[in-house]
Amino acid sequence: MNSSIDRVATGVGLRRVGAVAAVCAVLGGAGLTGCSVVKAVKSVEQRVEGNKSTIDAFTNKMTSGAASPFEATYVTTGTSPTTVLYAVQPPTGLTFQETPSGSSSTSVNIVVDSSGEYTCTPPGSSSSGWSCEKLGTAGAATQNKLFDFYTPSHWTAFLKDFSLAAGFAGDKVTQSTMSVNGFALQCVDFNAPGIPGTSTICTTAQGILGYVKVATDSTTFAIKSYSSSPAASLFQLPPGAKVTTPSSGSGAT
Repeated sequence: MNSSIDRVATGVGLRRVGAVAAVCAVLGGAGLTGCSVVKAVKSVEQRVEGNKSTIDAFTNKMTSGAASPFEATYVTTGTSPTTVLYAVQPPTGLTFQETPSGSSSTSVNIVVDSSGEYTCTPPGSSSSGWSCEKLGTAGAATQNKLFDFYTPSHWTAFLKDFSLAAGFAGDKVTQSTMSVNGFALQCVDFNAPGIPGTSTICTTAQGILGYVKVATDSTTFAIKSYSSSPAASLFQLPPGAKVTTPSSGSGAT
């Protein structure tokens, strides 16, 4: 899902390069009066500032919830529905679980506590209990890309870059509201050059990610449940889990 929406940003970034070149052409073009040049530059400035104001209002809500503990469940639509559990307990606790539809166990299970970051595997045909691998720096960096999509920092950076690019490209970022699974959401909507349809990103009243829809993707991503008091067990390794450390060359540092 995040790769799809990042492609939208890439399209806008390419348009931005062309737009900046066009502005430079206006500034240096023959036959234009000083007044015309000022109007052209002011138009770009107003679009950028308008988008920035909209984005700042939205991302500030997400940032305000960044340091608060919570547990949220998300579901996706489409041909391969997935359920995601994401929970945080500042300053170090985090858990991320991803379960495809029809599966009896999670395909991704990441636990972070004060001792480090672990990826855990449930009991299977060759194991009678849980097994968890403590990740080195490189391995943790790879796994973190999986849940970065759900963090305020990801969307703050993405949307701030987008608002600037969209302003140069002549696009406008707008606000809207919607309700999903009983949650009242505040949203930003935008169109990327060359990509039909509207992309939407929403946040809940608690300041966490609530809904994502990419213009060219039929799949939606939405919050299903929320709690401000996540269970302590979410940030602990499964009882009796066999813990291993990464071998040389597998993410250790």
